[in-house]
Amino acid sequence: MATVARDIFKAYDIRGIVGKTLTNDAAYLIGKAVAARAAVQGVSKIALGRDGRVSGPELMANIQRGLTESGIDVLNVGMVATPMLYFAAVNECGGSGVMITGSHNPADYNGFKMMLGGGTLAGEAIQELLAAIEADSFVSADKAGSVTEQDVAEAYIANIVGHVKLKRPMKIAIDTGNGVGGAFAGKLFRGLGCEVTELFSEVDGNFPNHHPDPSKPKNLQDLIAELKNGDAEVGLAFDGDADRLGVVTKDGHIIYPDRQLMLFAQDVLSRNPGAKVIFDVKSTRLLAPWIKQHGGEPLMEKTGHSFIKSAMKKTGALVAGEMSGHIFFKERWFGFDDGLYAGARLLEILSASANPSEVLNSLPQSIATPELNIDLPEGSNGHQVIEELAAKAKFDGVTDIITIDGLRVEFPDGFGLMRASNTTPILVLRFEADTQEAIERIQSRFKALIESKPGLKWPL
Repeated sequence: MATVARDIFKAYDIRGIVGKTLTNDAAYLIGKAVAARAAVQGVSKIALGRDGRVSGPELMANIQRGLTESGIDVLNVGMVATPMLYFAAVNECGGSGVMITGSHNPADYNGFKMMLGGGTLAGEAIQELLAAIEADSFVSADKAGSVTEQDVAEAYIANIVGHVKLKRPMKIAIDTGNGVGGAFAGKLFRGLGCEVTELFSEVDGNFPNHHPDPSKPKNLQDLIAELKNGDAEVGLAFDGDADRLGVVTKDGHIIYPDRQLMLFAQDVLSRNPGAKVIFDVKSTRLLAPWIKQHGGEPLMEKTGHSFIKSAMKKTGALVAGEMSGHIFFKERWFGFDDGLYAGARLLEILSASANPSEVLNSLPQSIATPELNIDLPEGSNGHQVIEELAAKAKFDGVTDIITIDGLRVEFPDGFGLMRASNTTPILVLRFEADTQEAIERIQSRFKALIESKPGLKWPL
């Protein structure tokens, strides 16, 4: 029986610490397991790409070996942003691809995002890969698969530049945080007619300047300073594999993704009245009324790029987003999460205004916290911790309790949320309210609940 670290098989991807939980042997076995599943689905060709992490080339070589030994033909697109791998998978491989990326995790992490036949592998499908490895349930091939190398950057950029049209040239600043987006973002946005100031665009898997996670305000401070001191009108930030977008105004305000989605939804609904718009459980409670006001149907979904994509396929939604920064366009694009494309669509909207900051700052806003994290004791199961806390939770004066992903408690003047991360051993909290008094009241109720469990420490 082959053995791999079981805890790298997450809810919507595979992710672990390189050389410890995620080894080259594990990558090889994962390649064989993906190939076995592909054979069942009639998939014979898979696109393969990697981000800029130091461990990427070795992991790529090993998963490729597992795939080709099992008879799968590989389209190797090299070092790319995750959405560029998706682009290759959709256009060249019938929606089948594997991206080697650690996303926004620390430099010593890496992992795999996988899709077969147009569907993202998540949840049970990922656990079935683990089961196949542990049972040695692989396929033997009479003939090894081939490897074809292809550069997809030019086609990807040309597609976007071909249909996203700015009303006027714009001056922008971009911060790719030494992630793989730095190799492509400048060319893309210049192709759209922008004057671009680039921060940290040299691809360096050690991330020497700041961590490539635009959902954390501390990682946007360099971009905020550039906007303050330079002549750029708006700032765009990207995570390590460029599938997530962060936005900063000229006056230094961070436009979180749920407010970005307001603008995207308004734009899409102007052409597609009645369309469905999906958002995750962490999003502002102001979003659903906004979508309805602009003629759309709001749908809340659990957090996770694979869950959102699955819900889009089921419902036919034309645009979706989640608080981490993943934005998904089905209208005029392919339905996968793409930070670079979302940035282009944002500039298309903002270019119609002489004052982009005014447009962004005028979007509805409550008092809200960013994501707050509680580290769990070693060996804890976050989902089990949430279940235990939810079972003994007693809240007065609530208007709704939502349990599709953790516990979201709605009050007349705000909400509180606690859920387990699917990628790291933490609990994630978020609070929003109409007034500071209301947010403190809601937080105090969650604080009492959380501190009732030994070992949990309130993050504020």
